[in-house]
Amino acid sequence: MMERPAARASCRRPPLLCLLLAALCLPPALGLYTVNAIYGDTITMPCPLEVPDGLMFGKWKYEMPNGSPVFIAFRSSTKKNVQYDDVPDYKDRLSLSENYTLSIKNARISDEKRFVCMLVTEDDVSEEPTIVKVFKQPSQPEILHQANLLETEKLQMLGECVSRDSYPEGNVTWFKNGRVLQPLDDVVVINLQKIVDRTTGLFTMTSSLQYMPTKEDVNAKFSCIVTYYGPSGQKTMQSEPVVFDVHYPTEKVTIQVLPQSSTIKEGDNITLKCSGNGNPPPQEFLFYIPGETEGIRSSDTYVMTDVRRNATGEYKCSLTDKSMMDSTTITVHYLDLQLTPSGEVTKQIGEALPVSCTISSSRNATVFWIKDNTRMQTSPSFSSLQYQDAGNYVCETTLQEVEGLRKRQTLKLIVEGKPQIKMTKKTNTNKMSKTIICHVEGFPKPAVQWTVTGSGSILNKAKETKYVNGKFSSKIVIAPEENVTLTCIAENELERTVTSMNVSAISIPEYDEPEDRTDDNSEKVNDQAKLIVGIVVGLLLVALIAGVVYWLYVKKSNDAKGKSEKAAAQNFPSLPRTASKHVDKDLGNIEENKKLEENNHKSET
Repeated sequence: MMERPAARASCRRPPLLCLLLAALCLPPALGLYTVNAIYGDTITMPCPLEVPDGLMFGKWKYEMPNGSPVFIAFRSSTKKNVQYDDVPDYKDRLSLSENYTLSIKNARISDEKRFVCMLVTEDDVSEEPTIVKVFKQPSQPEILHQANLLETEKLQMLGECVSRDSYPEGNVTWFKNGRVLQPLDDVVVINLQKIVDRTTGLFTMTSSLQYMPTKEDVNAKFSCIVTYYGPSGQKTMQSEPVVFDVHYPTEKVTIQVLPQSSTIKEGDNITLKCSGNGNPPPQEFLFYIPGETEGIRSSDTYVMTDVRRNATGEYKCSLTDKSMMDSTTITVHYLDLQLTPSGEVTKQIGEALPVSCTISSSRNATVFWIKDNTRMQTSPSFSSLQYQDAGNYVCETTLQEVEGLRKRQTLKLIVEGKPQIKMTKKTNTNKMSKTIICHVEGFPKPAVQWTVTGSGSILNKAKETKYVNGKFSSKIVIAPEENVTLTCIAENELERTVTSMNVSAISIPEYDEPEDRTDDNSEKVNDQAKLIVGIVVGLLLVALIAGVVYWLYVKKSNDAKGKSEKAAAQNFPSLPRTASKHVDKDLGNIEENKKLEENNHKSET
């Protein structure tokens, strides 16, 4: 018979005897088959032997710890029937196929044994062992019995990392922020316990961690990892990280002013907030207010509403035991404005009005004036009030460095005056009509009425210009067939003013009076007037000198002429005819003027 491999045992005795001997004693095998199984799955063990010719039957057995065999399955090659031995641990769990592959359902830790496949012929018994290894992945580790809080400088139990139902047993490692925690006397103390369930054979690993935290452990993440073995080798599984509340004492106190604005002004609401850097933070503090000798006990905030300038000063806060203190300085900015006079003021034209705008502030303030919504270049000064000085004046001041700090007061100036009238007339270019203008000044605005003297009729066709700075004009256009007198009546709350003007018939030419120039051209007119006056004065001086010279010359000539006329008078007693004509003409002009005056007198009567 050929030799079999050293791992395979054979017997040349009768088959039944060989089987009996094999059951009693098996020689050690050198080359072993190994089957890795997952806990709870089905274990499948093919028979390592080749099925020989003349096979009578095949059997599977396993070895007890003391080496004694226990047969569990039998299959006849001739009758094709399968028999399973009455072994409680494998009842209803076994299955033996035609090629003698043994399957065990619902793998257990107790199935981790040495199984042997036996094939028997008439003259030989062959055996081949198979080693079964069972693996069980543990449950995900979790940190139990966690500490509610950790106190610095104190060794205390942080928690226990537990991983259950592992096979074979695993190991537990602690981590902080992803780094391994190594044992350190009185700082990191780790104890690992492994407990096996006698029923299932599974292990539970429990690792406890005692730890002395520091302030740097605030928000630190603690976790644990279990290392175990599976069919494919070593594996790991990590717990969920845990963050612990680390308590430590306050080492510094800080005071803040809220809202955090660079400037505070009168009327603001401010909050003082005191905080300590301990955990948990202090809940009560002492606040020290300027002018108060004792600290005010309060929570971490102290509120001041509608602060005034006298709130400027140094503010402090401390712990209730007066240990550790911090301070800050608060400046309350202010801005005062006093306008004199203010409100509504009524003055008469030509009067003086002193105006002052006084500023008091915590910093240099900017002051400017506004009249009727237009910014003024200089401050107002009234030595002699005019109508154009009337209006709404605003004195406004600001602190540019302090947002929202602005003050303003108003002066409503009313300049009143009695109506003043000046009348002018001119003949229109078409020589068919005349324009009579009544120039009126006064405030409140006077009401103007035109009448014809004598008849008393009211003229309603007057046109008015725009009322600006207390001045306006009312004009009418007439074409009188005879001489008339027109009256302009201007009346306001202060007085009634009446002025009349004689107007000749349209057929009689007369001197036209120029209209007043507008205020816009007044300065230009004044300059031109000064120039004209200068020229006139110069001409007068020249004329005066020439006149003196001429007078001397005429005097001398008259003396000589007088002597000649005296002689002529004696010789010619009658006057010349031409002189008589000139006298008649002058008398005619005088009579015409008298007639015009008489007509005017009759109309008035």
